Amino acid sequence: MSTTLHGQAVQPSNGEDVTKPALVRKSFFERLGDAYKKDWHPTPSSTSDPAPAFRGYPAPVDGPPYPFSVWPYGGSVTIGQPWTQAGPLMTALWAGPHGDAWKKSRIQIYGWFNIGFNLSTSNQGGYSNFPAAYAERANTVQPDQQVLYIERQPDTVQTDHFDWGFRLALLWGLDYRFTTAKGVFSNQLLGKNQEYGFDPVMAYVDLYVPHIAQGMDIRIGRYISLPDIEAQLAPNNYTYSHSLLYTFDCYTQQGINTTTKLSDHFLLQVGLSSGCDAAPWTKDAKATVNACLGYTWQEGKGNVYACANSLNDGRYAYNNVAAYYFTYYQKINKNWHASTEAWYQYEKDTPNVLNPNASSLLETGANGAHCNNAAALTCYAPSVAAVSYLERQFSKHDYMSIRNEYVNDIVGQRTGYKTRYSEHLIGWGHWIGTTVLLRPELRFEHSYDVAAYNNGTRNSQLMLAGDAIFFF
Repeated sequence: MSTTLHGQAVQPSNGEDVTKPALVRKSFFERLGDAYKKDWHPTPSSTSDPAPAFRGYPAPVDGPPYPFSVWPYGGSVTIGQPWTQAGPLMTALWAGPHGDAWKKSRIQIYGWFNIGFNLSTSNQGGYSNFPAAYAERANTVQPDQQVLYIERQPDTVQTDHFDWGFRLALLWGLDYRFTTAKGVFSNQLLGKNQEYGFDPVMAYVDLYVPHIAQGMDIRIGRYISLPDIEAQLAPNNYTYSHSLLYTFDCYTQQGINTTTKLSDHFLLQVGLSSGCDAAPWTKDAKATVNACLGYTWQEGKGNVYACANSLNDGRYAYNNVAAYYFTYYQKINKNWHASTEAWYQYEKDTPNVLNPNASSLLETGANGAHCNNAAALTCYAPSVAAVSYLERQFSKHDYMSIRNEYVNDIVGQRTGYKTRYSEHLIGWGHWIGTTVLLRPELRFEHSYDVAAYNNGTRNSQLMLAGDAIFFF
């Protein structure tokens, strides 16, 4: 099983009729074991089911092995695409005595266990791999994220009636340090700096209105910030580690977002939230507008997605970055595709860490700036970044990722270091069935202007890393 943050179609773990009376007579754990056996050792009949109906262009890539099949966008289910997920846990429940009720409810429970490791030239302990993420603990094995989803998705293939859905995603592990929003169990990190923690990283409802254009989804609650090739949840990424570009932008928002499919070519999104990673009940909350436009061409092979993700006063607060994104996806041929993203973001009136008088203006968990004028109390803090992925599929079970990126943290507000960075990665993804994913990688990065790695003592870092994801 593979799942995506953005609601892409997911492949079922098997295609057999799990409602047979013989299966119902088995215990739950026997049925669960059967689901894994059939996933790891599929029969020809279980891999030849006809494709489900959809609206729009055909999926440009295969997911799996990739984390999506349709070019992703955030803040919504993928309008016009079916939800075909069928993980082992649900397969076992559907084959049980209450299977029909589970199917009728369209509620699914699923998730994964995710363990990662790294061997790094940074060796001072602590978070000495930082600003690399999420593998910031050097030379360790870590429980990165253990995740439980409870979800129902609206049927957006049909166009004749209103439908609804919801998602509750619960995360525990080291990675909560990156997903935390101020005001949502945030004292674990901002007050106690706990190594591991819990975060309800998504909690929202979806309202699908089919009669507006070619369908509108209205999402209300806490959801993943709209842009980005990458996403917080482990299976939704090409690679184990994250790009620097992704690590230092907006993670989640709380509010309302509308996504309207205007045609097979155009997609429009408009929303209102309390800002980046700040709950509405905190002092850091700001009325924040987002607006995104997507355009698809070449019968789905090419896509551009532009977002003004957080429009407010842009003044310094907990992760209150005003950010502008541009993402481009292109299918090259049946085996190759490319994904490219760039952003420009800033915060105004950022406290100057070079001026002792500005220390009282700093917020826990929100860096100040290394202002060009050392005597200034505050300054403007911009940053720019670009990342490119080149992807090669070898089979339904194997793919290769090549990632290159450049980041300029112009006054050091995002990473804590006033420097330019480059990062280069080659990684491999290998699936066992559709329920186990292994992702080894080799990554090299360099900070040009100051030493940013190994707790600020080295300009370069080489890391061999990888993870295993086990789905249920």
